[in-house]
Amino acid sequence: MINELDTVALLVDRPDLNLRKGEMGTVVDVLGDREVFQVEFVDDEGFTYGLATFAASDLLKLHHRARAA
Repeated sequence: MINELDTVALLVDRPDLNLRKGEMGTVVDVLGDREVFQVEFVDDEGFTYGLATFAASDLLKLHHRARAA
């Protein structure tokens, strides 16, 4: 299940938005019945370069594991 603030990867190309499959973003809003998500894409300097709405089927939730240094 995808939730707000989850990190996700795109499973589709969106040339209309200059977004490619594999790009990572953060879910900033969950819409409808958890089937649609607004995702923000940020560059290495913290600037937003994309903000768009995607169906759940267009996204892959990424999981992070903390590792000891």
